[in-house]
Amino acid sequence: MKQQRYPWPVASYTGVGSYPGTEPDEAVRTVFGELPELPHLPELPERGAGADMIGRTGGMLVDLPLELHASGWRVAQRPGRDLQRAQSHLSRDLDALEEHSQEFAGTLKIQVAGAWTLAAAIELRSGDKLLADTGAVADLAASHIEGVLAHVGEVRKRVPGAELLVQVDEPSLPAVLTGAVPTASGYGRLPAPDRVAVEARLRELFTALGEAGAVPMAHCCAADVPLDLLRRSGARAVSLDATLIGRALDEDIGVAVESGVGLFTGVVASAGGILSDPAANVDPVRELWNRVGFAPELLSRAVVVTPTCGLGPAGPDHARAALTACRQAARVLHDEPRR
Repeated sequence: MKQQRYPWPVASYTGVGSYPGTEPDEAVRTVFGELPELPHLPELPERGAGADMIGRTGGMLVDLPLELHASGWRVAQRPGRDLQRAQSHLSRDLDALEEHSQEFAGTLKIQVAGAWTLAAAIELRSGDKLLADTGAVADLAASHIEGVLAHVGEVRKRVPGAELLVQVDEPSLPAVLTGAVPTASGYGRLPAPDRVAVEARLRELFTALGEAGAVPMAHCCAADVPLDLLRRSGARAVSLDATLIGRALDEDIGVAVESGVGLFTGVVASAGGILSDPAANVDPVRELWNRVGFAPELLSRAVVVTPTCGLGPAGPDHARAALTACRQAARVLHDEPRR
C-alpha cells in the first residue's frame, strides 16, 4: 500500500460544510469549539441568496458576473447587487474566521462548489444551462480556478498557520456524467459531456490547488459517487455518504485507499434523523473496511467521520449533537476498528 501522509490527526471528525443560523461569528466560534483538530469554514445558507452553494462560489468567479433570476443564477453582463451580496456574505465569514482562529496551527477545511456543479446550475443569458455550451464550460472552468485560488490565498492570509484542505463540492457530477441534467424547459436532458473532458477539468483544478500548497479533496453525497474518476483526477480525499453506498463501490474504495486517498465518511444523520449510538453509526464503515480487507489500525488514519451531508437544514441543537456524535464515532473507529 502506498505510504501516505494524511493531513489530519488520527481519529479525526469534522463537518461537511453548511451550518444552521445566520451569524458567522457564532457559527465559526461553535465549529472551532466543537471541531478543534479539524475545523472547517461554515457556510450559512439560511442567510438567503448569495449564501447558497452556487451563489457563494459564483461570487468568487473572475470576470464572469452572475445575477439572480426566478429560475436561479444566470450569467450577467456586469456585476450587480446579487453578486455584491454574495461577496459580502463571504467577507463576513472570513472576518469571523480570522477572529476565532488566532494562533491556530493545523488543518483547516474550506469548501467551494465544483465547476461541473456550477455548469449544471448556472444559466447562460439565453436561459440555457451553461453545461450545454462547451465553450462556456471552458470559460467557467478557467474563471473558477482563478477565483478559487484567490480565495485560498485570502484564507491563508487570514489563518497563516493552517494547512488548507479544499473540499470541492460536486453533488451534480453524477447527473452530469449520466446526461440527467434537465434542459431549461425541464422537458429534456442535456447530453453527457465526454468523460475524458470531465476528468481533465477536475484534474486542472486539483493540480492547481496542489501547486498552491493546498490539499485537494472532493465531496459528493450521491449513492453513485464517481469515486474512481475523482481519484484519477487527483483528489487526495473523497467525502461521501457512507449510509448510501453499497458493495458496488468496494473495488473503487479499495483502489482509492490503496493509492493513499483518504475517506471522509458521512455516518451521522445530518438533519431529521435519529442519532444512533456511536457503534451503530460507524458499523457501515467497519463493515466496509472488513470487506476490502485493510488493516484495522489504518482505519482511523485514513477515515474521517462526518455527518451524512451539510448541517444547514438542521436545527442548532441537532447540529451540535451531530458533531458530538461524530466525535464519539471517530473514537469508536480508533478503539474498536472491528465490529
